[in-house]
Amino acid sequence: MELDTVADKKVLVTGAAMGLGKRFAERAVREGAAAVVLWDINESALKETAVELSGRGVAIHHYVVDVSARDDIGAAAATVRADVGDIDILINNAGIVRGNSYFWETADRADIDKTMAINALAPMYLTLEFLPAMVRGTGAARVMTIASSAGLVSNPRMSVYAASKWAALGWSDSVRIELEHAGNHHVRITTVCPTYINTGMFDGAKGFLFTPILEQDDVVDTSWREMKAGTPLVIMPWTSRLNKAISGLLPIKLRDLFLNSVGVYHSMDEFTGRRK
Repeated sequence: MELDTVADKKVLVTGAAMGLGKRFAERAVREGAAAVVLWDINESALKETAVELSGRGVAIHHYVVDVSARDDIGAAAATVRADVGDIDILINNAGIVRGNSYFWETADRADIDKTMAINALAPMYLTLEFLPAMVRGTGAARVMTIASSAGLVSNPRMSVYAASKWAALGWSDSVRIELEHAGNHHVRITTVCPTYINTGMFDGAKGFLFTPILEQDDVVDTSWREMKAGTPLVIMPWTSRLNKAISGLLPIKLRDLFLNSVGVYHSMDEFTGRRK
């Protein structure tokens, strides 16, 4: 089922206080959504974003939620259903990245749990809260999950992050096929796999051959458009699609040689991440 606009739809965005999440929420407000629900763990930034988006004719609801905790997701989702009703457009945007060490140098094993919980498990638990109502309904509904090009090819110094994004991609695209098999064509799943974006989350990471650090607005514009169109998989930029194709065709030794030579395997060498 086609969707040209999210006007009169109820939209929920995780990681909505800043960065891509805030921009997705702005798009929803701009198109006249019936309600926009903002989730984030950063209470002060979340309140600022809620105030900024208010007064434009769209109901704004904001909730402080730790999406790394399954019980928090369930409780917050129940509150949303009571306050707002069922969600039509779900944007699984929240994500984290920790460290740039080799895996065996991991200092805090809690970082592994946190990364997998937020990047891989949270989209599953959150979608499970709202997808059943989407399936029961008849109107156009969408679920978009922001994965990563790290879910397409292996990359050193980000093994846990890559694992979390491989999981997110595999799960999200599998649910898409399940919906098609079950004949629920009004609900469409989009998985977005960008390379590094200038959100601050990947400060210090380096672009590689023909692949600069992506601009936030470019990622949001493309993702939003393709989500409404129901596009199954969005890979940005074109070089990432090329790397995926080559990786699937070449023997492993040649694949490694190629990805190392174009800079993919050294893109995290100077990573620092967002500094508060």
